[in-house]
Amino acid sequence: MWSTWLRSPSRAQSSKSKSKPRPHSFSCSSFKDVQTLCQDEKPKPDPDFEPLTPRTASLFRRIRISTSVLRLWAHRSSPTLPDGEQRVVIFHTSLRVVRRTFEDCRTALSILRAFRVPIDERDVSMDTEYLDELEEIVGSKNNWTLPMVFVGGRYIGGAEEVRQLNDIGELKRLIERLPVDDSKVCESCGGLRFKLCEECDGSHKIYMGRMGFTPCLDCNDDGLVRCPSCSPARRRQI
Repeated sequence: MWSTWLRSPSRAQSSKSKSKPRPHSFSCSSFKDVQTLCQDEKPKPDPDFEPLTPRTASLFRRIRISTSVLRLWAHRSSPTLPDGEQRVVIFHTSLRVVRRTFEDCRTALSILRAFRVPIDERDVSMDTEYLDELEEIVGSKNNWTLPMVFVGGRYIGGAEEVRQLNDIGELKRLIERLPVDDSKVCESCGGLRFKLCEECDGSHKIYMGRMGFTPCLDCNDDGLVRCPSCSPARRRQI
């Protein structure tokens, strides 16, 4: 081997040019390009497959909720309300003793009030006769929870059922059969549906001379009477 200093300049340059690295490439036609193999191939769209759009997803959700509600109705006895054929009747409470019950009642009322139909709001916390009426219709107190909604005299459920029926549009279909009510807030009671008893001035007691004070027979235990202008008259069945 010749030493480096004995090599000629031409040989040194040729050796340097030979040692220079070259980029790797394939020129043979029998091999595919490596870069082409490494590239991610984009999947071709399938003409038979249609991706789910928000509209189709909403349709599937409505069908699922409708099926569950109808199945629930089929597996339980549905009580009826004799005097509620031409209106929506809701038994609810305005007391905040149980927060969950109060929120459910408020939710059901807000949904029903959006429709222009007559709504009979029966607040069990304002009149105990509503509780007696519920026991006559449904049975024991252990068999029902508030709110209870009747449409056209038929029981449709509580707050959850009303919310689901409203989401799928079934509640609107049920309420469309009822007459339209464009009445405003009652000027007599201000929409409270109750007024102070004029006989006892809300004390639920009447002075009867020698007999002293006796309970007033015209009002409930809270000294209230149902508003004759907006509260529909009902006759209790014996």
